[in-house]
Amino acid sequence: KFEFNPKDGIDNPALSLTEDTDDEGVGEPRFYLLNKGSAETFGFCLHEELGCQGHIIRQVELGGLAQRRGLQDGDRLLHVNGRFVDHMDHHRVVQKIKASGNQVLLVVLDGDSYKAAKALGRDLSQMLPADIRPRLCHITRDKSGFGFSVSGPEGAKGTFQLSVRQDGPAERAGVPPGSWLLELNGASVRSYSYAQLARKVCAPDAGGWGTGSGNAAEHPVFPIQLKRSGSKVTLLVASSAVEEFYRLRGLRVTAALADVSWLPFKVRELHMVKGPAGYGFLLKEDDCSSGATGQFLWDVDVGLPAEQAGMKEGDRLLAVNGESIEGLDHHQTVLRIRAHDDQVKLLVIDPASDEFYQSVSFGDP
Repeated sequence: KFEFNPKDGIDNPALSLTEDTDDEGVGEPRFYLLNKGSAETFGFCLHEELGCQGHIIRQVELGGLAQRRGLQDGDRLLHVNGRFVDHMDHHRVVQKIKASGNQVLLVVLDGDSYKAAKALGRDLSQMLPADIRPRLCHITRDKSGFGFSVSGPEGAKGTFQLSVRQDGPAERAGVPPGSWLLELNGASVRSYSYAQLARKVCAPDAGGWGTGSGNAAEHPVFPIQLKRSGSKVTLLVASSAVEEFYRLRGLRVTAALADVSWLPFKVRELHMVKGPAGYGFLLKEDDCSSGATGQFLWDVDVGLPAEQAGMKEGDRLLAVNGESIEGLDHHQTVLRIRAHDDQVKLLVIDPASDEFYQSVSFGDP
């Protein structure tokens, strides 16, 4: 159901997604899109409190953005930008919100419903539809092409639907048939007409796959063969339901909101037990490709715990013992690694994967 505020308009409604539940005392999750100016705050604090479970919305500013959208003191935060966070370390959740910039999509449950759901043993991650996120897909061309085609209505901009060849590269990369193209290689297609997009691809006889047909309202479907992509291309796509969900909320769908489970680029968790000669690596601070400062792993010693755990030269460190290091300087990161004398878990990403996520403006996975 929608809660319409004439003052704020319909671009940021609160939406309850689940059906009525038979579980007494358990309400429905609520979605809120908070879109602030560069000089504003979101208008709330996120607390972790002794004796209370969950990430708790507190200090909702009177007349602030959060209150105007409907967030309430005591709400429990379940999702940030489509990612379930109830199980995450509190500091990491705070960092996810900060890393969102001026726009963040939150899912919350009121405090009483949260307590009731926990008492009933409900899986909070299953209280929302599974497919409410766009999808990032990285496609590697085979001898027949990329395995997808695009069609678009005459005169419309940014409206491109995909046809996918069965068992072709696009389908294997996770592109759903009939989905809508939102970004191509990290660039939005919303301002392109069909003709402008066509100029970014090679002629149909260059390869790829297409049905060779359309209808009176559409240009013929043509084979995609991207000039600048070489043998690989990355698409941000969404089903009709997902596209409509975000469009009704005035939210521009970007890679930062995407499901990345289909991507070949993965982060890795390294569990190391310190040996007599230590862990066997050196932590160095350096600039990331994004321009920010990062902590990188070098001088990995052969045969020592770091190499045995799978550490590679140039890996960038993302988290220590489940806690993000975003915002920490070099000395603070070292202290966190040394906090446990004999073992540590590091979340890392290799240079190629790191470069990919930065290129599509995803940030840290």
